Amino acid sequence: MAFTAQDVKKLREMTNVGMMDCKKALTASDGDMDKAVEWLREKGLAAAAKKSGRIAAEGVVNAVVENGVGAIVEINAETDFASKSDKFMEFVNDVTSVILKDAPADMDALKACKYPGSDLTVEATLPEKILVIGENIQIRRFARFDTGVTVAYTHMGGRIGVLVNMEVEGIAPDAVTELGKDICMQIASMNPSFRDKSDVAPEVLEKEKEIQLAVMANDPKMANKPEKVREGIVMGKLNKYYEENCLLQQAFVKENKISVEKHIEAVAKELGGSIKLVAFVRFEKGEGIEKKVDDFAAEVAAAAGLTK
Repeated sequence: MAFTAQDVKKLREMTNVGMMDCKKALTASDGDMDKAVEWLREKGLAAAAKKSGRIAAEGVVNAVVENGVGAIVEINAETDFASKSDKFMEFVNDVTSVILKDAPADMDALKACKYPGSDLTVEATLPEKILVIGENIQIRRFARFDTGVTVAYTHMGGRIGVLVNMEVEGIAPDAVTELGKDICMQIASMNPSFRDKSDVAPEVLEKEKEIQLAVMANDPKMANKPEKVREGIVMGKLNKYYEENCLLQQAFVKENKISVEKHIEAVAKELGGSIKLVAFVRFEKGEGIEKKVDDFAAEVAAAAGLTK
């Protein structure tokens, strides 16, 4: 009995086993779907389908730089115990190497890349790793820098990972490594929302302004002050907002009398060149990709379609 690409896709959806194994199962079963499922079960592959439905809310963030290219990835498992296992970390390191080498544009592209030391793709390898490790595993997100000077930092055994990307002129890349590490630790600790105050969207500032005006309107001591005075106070509040939320305007943690921006300028002057902080990425295991959530397990379950 012949089978089509749609049959392979259907079998994969039924069992969550990789495409290549589904194709082998249908070939061995002459296209019979029920026999193909049985074949996968006999091979021990269909067991991965049950595991893949479980919530993966633990895991690790891995951040590395190799040959001037930086990569950071978050990969999740169900338990902290599995996240610390050699087999899980081997998978994390392999996926990181794929990101470094193949420069995938997005998650679909990453999953379509060839897995190291195998003829399978990353996506096709994932069910096998689920079987070997015995827990559901999810590659959640990643980022990559391949220009300028990038420095990586991993905190608390992979709970937090940071990449900092800088544009450096007239200075040897190795000379700014210490600066990059200091900035990485600043980001890990202070968790800024923006690189610079110029990156804050106008609507965010307008909302913050509305909040501060509302606070003053409800304060008897402020309500009767002239509008011009209140506007001046609001501008001061916005400067405080920048200092709290924008990396370059934050007080430098190692010398809080100056900002991160001023510290970078001082280091550049000392080294006789220029340094510009272009971008940074901070992943914390369990946080939302776009916003923090209180219940990461619930978020993962929702993303996997496990909640009503």
